[in-house]
Amino acid sequence: MSVIDDLISLDLDAPDYEKYDLGDFKIQSGAVLPGAWIAYKTFGQPNSPAILYPSWFSGLISDNEWLIGEDKALNPKDYYIIITALFGNGQSISPSNSKISPFPDVTVYDNVRAQHQLLTQKMDIKHLRCVTGWSMGAAQTFQWATQYPDFMDICVPFCGSAKTAIHNQVFLEGVKSALLAGKGISSAGSTFGRVETKGSEKRTWTDEARTVGLKAFARGYAGWGFSQAFYRDKLHETAYGAKDLEDFMVTFWEGWALKKDPENLLVMLHSWQAGDVSRQEPYNGDFEKAMASIKAKTLVLPSKTDLYFPPEDSEYEVKCMAPGVGELDIYPSIWGHWAGGPPGNMEDVKWLDARLKIMLKESPKLG
Repeated sequence: MSVIDDLISLDLDAPDYEKYDLGDFKIQSGAVLPGAWIAYKTFGQPNSPAILYPSWFSGLISDNEWLIGEDKALNPKDYYIIITALFGNGQSISPSNSKISPFPDVTVYDNVRAQHQLLTQKMDIKHLRCVTGWSMGAAQTFQWATQYPDFMDICVPFCGSAKTAIHNQVFLEGVKSALLAGKGISSAGSTFGRVETKGSEKRTWTDEARTVGLKAFARGYAGWGFSQAFYRDKLHETAYGAKDLEDFMVTFWEGWALKKDPENLLVMLHSWQAGDVSRQEPYNGDFEKAMASIKAKTLVLPSKTDLYFPPEDSEYEVKCMAPGVGELDIYPSIWGHWAGGPPGNMEDVKWLDARLKIMLKESPKLG
């Protein structure tokens, strides 16, 4: 192989995102992530108004890019758009790309503080036009609004929550337990990790344990990501081309899960389970106080059929905000949680994009 061929090969293997070194990063629990980094990708010009668009549970940076384009509200000609990756997603520091074992419990608070450090110290960004995101990206959006309430003009969390509901934790315990069962171990409870014996802290997975655990995880997830109406109307066949339900289980759900690292999933799952914007100073567990602190104009967008984040939870979140700050609009979708997560449901993309365009056009600048 020639030198040119070597360079081409190296370029093809290079990631299409950047990393920002956080150093020895102290997290909310008091533990330290040694030699930590956050992965990110930017679109547009740094002198344009900035929009932060954090990733979702298990999502890669590229999985967010469907909402960015010159024909969309998140237009790189108008805005400087930054996608950040969650700790544990395999791009930011994670069990799969570091030697940290056991990997400590990181929270949404930790992720947002790392993003703030990236924006202010690396990019010299002092204010954001908007923070938006789907699912765990929505959780990070709410976290930004309460952790740094003066930092942005607009927040648009879609299909997510400011606090992980008890029913949501029940779901997560199910898929967590299914995954861990592949190794023959049990959950120690919501946000309490796993039952471990002395010497098992290395948390290595055999190929068999990984395959069994991830397949079980996928099939547990399958009953929650989409709604009852989605399956009743057989959208798994018409929208995704599945021959039948079992084909969809194998090609869509298992196909998704088997690409993931089980320890990475468990790191992000903890962040999701422990999500609660009131678990920080100065709120000290007072959820209403935390939500009332939000200053950015906030448009909360739940899906009417979301089994994780039902509209009733979003209604309460908006009710807790100061008058004129929060607004609620509900996806008229049968896609369940996936109302906010294509590919497949492009009509919901149009619905979301239209609301983002209005927010970006009409909301006043606060900073």
